[in-house]
Amino acid sequence: MSAKRAVDLTGSLFLLLLLSPVLLAVAAAVALTSPGPVLTRRERTGLGGRTFTMLTFRTTRAESLTPVGRLLRRRLLDTLPQLINVVRGEMSLVGPPPLPPAAPGSTAPAFGADRARQALRPGITGLWQISGRSELPWEEMSVLDLHYVEQHWLGLDLWILARTVPAAVAGRPAVRVA
Repeated sequence: MSAKRAVDLTGSLFLLLLLSPVLLAVAAAVALTSPGPVLTRRERTGLGGRTFTMLTFRTTRAESLTPVGRLLRRRLLDTLPQLINVVRGEMSLVGPPPLPPAAPGSTAPAFGADRARQALRPGITGLWQISGRSELPWEEMSVLDLHYVEQHWLGLDLWILARTVPAAVAGRPAVRVA
């Protein structure tokens, strides 16, 4: 087992145990504030281009954010179920974000940044998340992802994990609707 996988497994199991009251509270809040399943399941592409089902807390209803969903996304709490994906070996604590699989019927292979991302397990957090998250232009997020793919090492992972906690606590800036 690699050191990265050992940190992923130990860290995700520890976080699941430590955050179990939070997970239960969030699940209850989602269930009590809007009808539907507590978790959403989305197909994503992981290591080597293999698809897996990524778990998140449900944050939308009828294609719009619920009030609880807005809070969950702002504080990154919607991604906590992905710790299960880490335990299962489908994701890592740190890595490039998981991408949707190619469109059904598409035979085009992954090229460029998408192919490079498939060299590593996708992560719950990464350079893009601690560097501005969704406020960054897509091109800049891709550059950060590629930088991580080329330069990743355990020390960088630990630094990113340490920076993720303050980023989650600070939350993402509120999106203003005109």
